[in-house]
Amino acid sequence: MAIGVTQNTFQLNIVSAEGPLFSGKAHALAISGLDGELGIRPGHSPLLSRIKPGVACFQTDLKGDDEILYISGGIVEVQPSLVTVLADTAMHGKDIDEARANEARRAAEENINKQGHDINFAQAQMDLAKAMAQLRAVELTQKQRRR
Repeated sequence: MAIGVTQNTFQLNIVSAEGPLFSGKAHALAISGLDGELGIRPGHSPLLSRIKPGVACFQTDLKGDDEILYISGGIVEVQPSLVTVLADTAMHGKDIDEARANEARRAAEENINKQGHDINFAQAQMDLAKAMAQLRAVELTQKQRRR
């Protein structure tokens, strides 16, 4: 994890439209906020931020690997001892179909490169960001498995 961790913990709840993904104690959370990357540790100042498509990493065991999730967007609320992530869609990196994510990336790039008025450029860019975030989650998960 890119942010330092201590023995201290906070309650972390991660929920998506499909249901809860995690609820428990965490030492740190790194997540992609709309205005930049957020590194959250116990005692963090209160914060409310929209989440952009990206990878969320959190640590529950100081000696273990980070938990890696793909998050398509949503909101994160931070209180000193409680962090809640309300994700539009979230998946564990190990559960992402890499071939499908690559196909989504290819299709989004194709839509961005099309000339014409029938293409929603903003939607194509969002689709590309989501596919790239899924592929990043797969990559990080595979690196952990190789160790």
